Amino acid sequence: MIESTKNPIDKINTPEKLEEDFLTEKSLRPSMFDDFVGQQETIQNLKVYIQAAKQRGEALDHVLLFGPPGLGKTTLANIIAHELAANIKLSSGPVLDRPGDLAGILTNLAEHDVFFIDEIHRLSSVVEEYLYSAMEDYTIDIMLDKGPSARSIQLNLNPFTLVGATTRLGNLTSPMRDRFGVVLRLDFYSDEELLKIINRSSKILGVKIDKEGGYEISRRSRGTPRVANRILRRARDFAQVKSNGKIDLAIAKEAMSRLGIDETGLDDMDRRILDALVHKFGGGPVGLDSLGVAISEDARTIEEVYEPYLIKEGFVQRTSRGRIAMEKTFKRLNVPVEKFIKQQKLFN
Repeated sequence: MIESTKNPIDKINTPEKLEEDFLTEKSLRPSMFDDFVGQQETIQNLKVYIQAAKQRGEALDHVLLFGPPGLGKTTLANIIAHELAANIKLSSGPVLDRPGDLAGILTNLAEHDVFFIDEIHRLSSVVEEYLYSAMEDYTIDIMLDKGPSARSIQLNLNPFTLVGATTRLGNLTSPMRDRFGVVLRLDFYSDEELLKIINRSSKILGVKIDKEGGYEISRRSRGTPRVANRILRRARDFAQVKSNGKIDLAIAKEAMSRLGIDETGLDDMDRRILDALVHKFGGGPVGLDSLGVAISEDARTIEEVYEPYLIKEGFVQRTSRGRIAMEKTFKRLNVPVEKFIKQQKLFN
């Protein structure tokens, strides 16, 4: 999990998991396809693959889910296991640092069980090598002893489904990517889809919310369900203390203002990135490491947490020479567009 050194209020809009998310996500997370909102093409395809695998009596092909954080990759892994009527074992790339750990999990999987690895791009190369034969042939080689007396034994595994999740598809090696029979991308959600998620979550949390209040939260949630649910919980606090317990437009706006989230869903760190890009680097191009130093933030955090939304909204463009600010950023910061045109000419 990527952590920042910023004050917790600065993290409210990050799609990365915070400590409080682990306490509430389980209750808000849908457990079946019928309750899952958004990603319709992905869901429809998964339904077909699962139904076909069940009809054949086989394990579902290994599934790779990729996309920005907070869009439902872990949720979908749990739903896949539920729809297969199978158990699921959860782990993550950084945790599986020894082949013995992997072997212990794989040998305890029952037939057609689901093994979910979050941040699969962070698997060590040694563990990844062990996974190859497990994914292809449902076997794993275990080394016994060391030195001249070393020998290996091959263990047969029950057919299982590996579900991998990653925010950085390009960091997966080609041999690993090629072993997934189903590769699915999760994209940002529309405001209407987020509104449905907010309404569902509000019922589970037992908080009343009107349409205007719900839409105000949805349109400022960066297209990310995790962010929408987190803002909803904070708005619930303001509604409880400042009003009659109902989240209306006024309460939603006050909560957003107090959390530092502006009309376009940008938070303090987003604004610092754009400000540094324009005022410190003339609009770019600038390398990610230099940008990170300028705003005192980890470059990987910028790339994985903040940049996807800024690119999606047309504020930033990623190029081979570095990041550049787009015309929308210059206008937002009230910088003459002529400077943007000049920057484009220099860049080209």
